[in-house]
Formats: sequence, structure tokens, C-alpha cells
Amino acid sequence: MAQSGFELIMRDGVDPSTAPGKPPLPPRDYNRRVEDGLLIERNVEVPMRDGIRILVDIYRPADNPEGDLPIILGWSPYGKHGLSASLWPPAGVEEGWMSRFTAFEAPDPAFWCAAGYAVVFADPRGAWLSEGDLRHNGIGEAEDCYDCIEWLAQLEWTNGKIGMTGVSYLAAVQYLVASLKPPHLAALNPWEGFSDWYREFAYHGGIRETGFVPRGSDNLRFSLNRTEDTNANVQAHPLYDDYWRSKEIDLEAIDIPAFVVASWSDQGLHTRGTIEAFRCMSSKQKWLHVHGQKKWAHYYMPESRAKQRAFFDHFLKGVDNDMPEWPRVSFQTCEGAKKCVTHAEEEWPLKRTEYRRLHLNTSDMSMVSDAVEGAGSISYDPCDERGETVFTHQFEEDTEITGYLSLRLWVEAADAEDMDLFVALQKRDERNEPVGFHFYAFYENGPMALGWLRVSHRELDEERSTKWRPVHKHMREQLLKPGEIVPVDIEIWPSSALFRAGESLRLVVKGMDIYRDALPNLPFARHEDLRNCGQHIIHAGGDYDSYLQIPVIPPRS
Repeated sequence: MAQSGFELIMRDGVDPSTAPGKPPLPPRDYNRRVEDGLLIERNVEVPMRDGIRILVDIYRPADNPEGDLPIILGWSPYGKHGLSASLWPPAGVEEGWMSRFTAFEAPDPAFWCAAGYAVVFADPRGAWLSEGDLRHNGIGEAEDCYDCIEWLAQLEWTNGKIGMTGVSYLAAVQYLVASLKPPHLAALNPWEGFSDWYREFAYHGGIRETGFVPRGSDNLRFSLNRTEDTNANVQAHPLYDDYWRSKEIDLEAIDIPAFVVASWSDQGLHTRGTIEAFRCMSSKQKWLHVHGQKKWAHYYMPESRAKQRAFFDHFLKGVDNDMPEWPRVSFQTCEGAKKCVTHAEEEWPLKRTEYRRLHLNTSDMSMVSDAVEGAGSISYDPCDERGETVFTHQFEEDTEITGYLSLRLWVEAADAEDMDLFVALQKRDERNEPVGFHFYAFYENGPMALGWLRVSHRELDEERSTKWRPVHKHMREQLLKPGEIVPVDIEIWPSSALFRAGESLRLVVKGMDIYRDALPNLPFARHEDLRNCGQHIIHAGGDYDSYLQIPVIPPRS
């Protein structure tokens, strides 16, 4: 498939009936029946603009199927037949939060139909039994989603208003289709979805992600035709080029009401891009909530579903409720996985943020408020799992850190021309015991925040970088020369944490993934295609002022 400036790598699909871990694939034929108060239509054909037909399942309330219903659309390639009333136990989704009709990361038809909505799950082009070749996002999938929305809006029983909700893929596709402005798409509820394919999904700081990407690519291989081989395309495009530009999203073109939900816990996948989507949208009616919980549990918990319903009731049904009075920004500041407090604000990032520099001191491995006069250095073996360097700052007063973080390091590679740097921010209590945060969908022992950078990718995009966030171009490599000491600016993904007086912030720098206890089965990012050898040397103090920049929020009244 020829594209502008690159050849998209495709592969033959795998028999959709052979997918491991999925329930049996229903027959291709159309089917209509009533179950548990739901009128269900399976395999409804929806034509695309080029004549290809995709299949959708439609759920309506059986006691009022013709009732002028708004539609909630869930769009993903994971299989509309993959329904379950539960998720893996560590996810924290409690019994009763989902019905047996719920697709993966999707809205629950039993809940929404009881609230006077219809729910539609789509198998996109080329997925499962839908016709055509499967494309992984990009303008083609956005156009298909557009066509589906407009076709659904013409059904006799709908009020013509379509909303979208869901987690991860079901969130990210909303950015794409909303930027095309389908007339009947009335409201968005993206719940944790990345928006920058290169920086958030495939190459963290220019270091290729080797865990989630291949697994996610394999989840897209079930098709009667061909599917985009995302993992192969990622490997074929290590620098930012036309392939990645084909995945870009015009976030500023989104101008419809949006309730955007992110989490501090999805470091390495969705945290950065969800917040960025909110920040860049042009919508006059947009709201952001950022939590510190397990993502699936937070999506399905009753309190969250009540918020979703209030949002869609207002914009899809015209209900006069208090939803428009919500604070434009709300977020949880966490002291750890089990203790978070929600704050209400009116903008993001917070205008009153005080950006403070904690300077690295190699003489005692501390981070201090004043610049360090004497130059020093510390080294570690980047190829040894035990090799790392740790700097610590103990707070003398209660301190809230909320927003964007960054790290300036002066680095040198002994006997190497490149370096892969992995960064974690961690918390220790007043007894110097580790304090864990929620991490992805399962874990409670995670970091406060993460960052990454391949040193040859250190070139900044000066137009996009700000005083609070460095953004790298990733368009060329600048290899190191022997003995060369260079400054690098590392973006650390946003977070919000409260440190009490006597508690400590730890900065860990390593040459490989810092969180790796359960490899290779962790559901979060890992990186095994590394360039490290020899010794990594970090210089600090004097002419080599290495520092961590933190966003401090003044005490709240």
C-alpha cells in the first residue's frame, strides 16, 4: 500500500476463529434477539464511502427500542464479540460493575440502555469478519469511523446524536474522527488514550518499545484479509518521518464538547497524550479529570459512570443538569497508591506553578536548592541490572508537585557513541521506606513518574519546547565522540504527588528499564533494543549544572 514517502508494511490476516483467549466467534449472518432486557442486533452491515462493508452490533432497550435514542459508539479492533462481565482480578474491577455484554475497554450496554441510550460496537475495516484490509489508525480509519457515525445517525429510532467513550484504543480513535468533524458526532469521552504515536507508543525518548508494541500489533492480526503490521512498521521507521506524520492528529481541529480523563498511573502509554489532547483541543466546552488509580477500575466504578452519564445526558439528550458547572480541570494529588485528594482548578497547566530546580550533588548524592559550586561525576554500568545512580532530596515542609517535570543532565559515555537513559522519580517516607503509586491497570508499587532519552536523539524542537517541557525532534541522530560531555534535557511525564515534611524524592537514572520485576509479562512498556556499553558518566556541579526541575504548587488555602 503506497503512502506519501513510505511503503506501509502489511501482512496476511490470521483466521478470526482461532484467536486465543476470545469467546467463540459468532457466525457472519445477521441476528436479532432479546436478552436480559436488551434488543440486540448482531452483524449489521454499514457501508463505507468506497463500498466496503463493516459489521456492527447494536444494543437497544427492549422495552423502548424506537424511543428517539442517542447512540454511544465504541470503536476498536479487539472484537465486538469479546464480551465479559469481569477483568483480571488485579485490575480492581468489582463484581457488578460490568455486565456480560461489555466489550474490552468499552461502555457497558446494560448500563447505558437502561439509561435510555443505544450502544454500538464496531469491528473496523479488516478486523474479524468486516471486509477490507485493517489499518491501524491514521486518516483511513478516521474516515471509516466518520462514515459509521453518519450512517448510524440516519437510523429511524435515533435522535441523531452520537457520543463516543472508552479506554485506550477506544479513546485514541476519538481524537482522529473528531478532527474530521462528522456532523452528528456530538460529544467525546476519551478515557486514557495516547495522541503522539512516536513519543508515547513506539519510541520513548527515541528508544524503541519492545513489549506492548509487538503484543498490541499481534492483537490486530485477526482478519479475512490483510492487516497493518504495526510492529514491523515501527522497526522500519526509527526516526520521525512520513510514516509517523501519517499518524498525526489535528487536535486543535476538535471543537465539540469533550470530557477527557487521564491518569498519572499510565506512565509509558497514555498519561502524556491524554493530557496533551485536552490541552490542544479547541473545544470551548471541555473538561479534564486526572486520577491516580488503576485505569480499568476507574472507568467502570459507579462514580465514574455517573459522571459519564451526566456528561452525555447533557450533550446528547439536552438534560438540564449541573454538568456544565463542573470545574474545568480536576485532578487527584496522591501521597501514595491508597491516599489521594481531588482538587478543582480552571486551567492546565496551573498558572501559579513555581518551577524549582533541584541541583545534583555527586559528593553526597543529594539534590539541593542552590547551585553546586564544585564539579563532580558519578558512573554506573548501564548493562548491569544493579547499575544505576540515585540522587535524593528530603523536603523540609509539605510540598505538592503537580505538572510537568524535566531533567537536565551532563553526560558522557565511556567507550561508546550513544547512551540510553531511563529515569524514575520515586517517593520515600520519613522512615526511608518506599511509597508506591498505582502503575497501569494492575500495580500499586509503581513510580511517581518516568522519563527516557537516547542521547543521540537529544536535539530539541525549539518551537514546541517550553520552559516546563522539552520536546525532541527525533529526526536525526547525533552520536557522541570519545570523551565528549553533552547536556541533555529529558522530559519526565506529568504527575501529581504530595510530599510531607521529612519525606524524600528519589531520582533514579539507569541504562535499562527500572521497573522490570515481572518481565516479560508486564502490561506496561519495556525496552530491550538498547545501545549501551562501557560506563555511563553523569557530571554535575560547577560548569556541569545538572538538575531536576519540579513544578511546585503553592500551599492551598
